[in-house]
Amino acid sequence: MAHKKAGGSTQLGRDSAGQRLGVKIADGQYALEGQIIVRQRGTKIHPGKGVLRAKDDTLYAAVKGIVKFTQKKAANFHGVLKARKFANILVQK
Repeated sequence: MAHKKAGGSTQLGRDSAGQRLGVKIADGQYALEGQIIVRQRGTKIHPGKGVLRAKDDTLYAAVKGIVKFTQKKAANFHGVLKARKFANILVQK
């Protein structure tokens, strides 16, 4: 006769791997064209001059230069002005 109760499986204990989101090239750092600047879900940071947005909202450099993050007021969907963050590339000559 068994002297221990059979160990059942639990329904908890699962976790997904992190998605490694965030800023990859900081303000003032040099970026080559095609390099990822920000990985994000949704447009927390919007593309500015010299920056393009991928299908998954990733921002990447279209030209080579220095990354500069700025903030300015822009109209949202309803026309209300709201402060938004932009990622720009300052082209070196």
